[in-house]
Amino acid sequence: MPGDIFTIGLTGGIASGKSSVADLFAARGISVIDADLLAREVVTPGEAALAQIATRFGDSVLSADGDLDRRRLRDIVFADQAARRELEAILHPAIRARMDERRAACAAAGESYCICAIPLLVETGQQHRFDRVLVVDLDRQTQIERLLARDAGGREQAEAILASQASREQRLAAADDSIDNRGEPQALEAQVSALHQRYLELAAARRQAPPDSESKA
Repeated sequence: MPGDIFTIGLTGGIASGKSSVADLFAARGISVIDADLLAREVVTPGEAALAQIATRFGDSVLSADGDLDRRRLRDIVFADQAARRELEAILHPAIRARMDERRAACAAAGESYCICAIPLLVETGQQHRFDRVLVVDLDRQTQIERLLARDAGGREQAEAILASQASREQRLAAADDSIDNRGEPQALEAQVSALHQRYLELAAARRQAPPDSESKA
């Protein structure tokens, strides 16, 4: 574990409420390392990943001022599965390395535990990288309804997005903990509070345990 800090991998399907849960942990003083934000960081001008992308896909994916033209790159990889895999082979290691740097910084600061928010945690097989996996759970119908209310796309597009992600069953199979987000937003508070106390206890136990002991309980 980078920096030897107890780390929770937070995930869930689109429109499941991951951001709301992450915000509640942050409000309790817990550092949240957001994979989506890191994905933007690693492709800023001067970053190695951006140079690799330009080498692979050509300067047409760069704007006049050297920034990544996300729309142009998205158009290229959307219809080409091989190109998408090549892009992921560049981005994913860079994002993981940056995430590990942040985890180490949290450990150096003496924090009890941290949260890594990763939308595609299960899809990218990263379960083993964390002490526990927390899934924000939502039934498919409610997920679609919230996605339609949030975004401008139609039901067909919503169904396609869900089909491209891990299923609810796959996420729950990977979970050590889950949060039921079918209710009102305030219903999350009690669940996050309980998990926060649990994670503080597990983190303290891990610090006191022998190096080769099992952290999950």
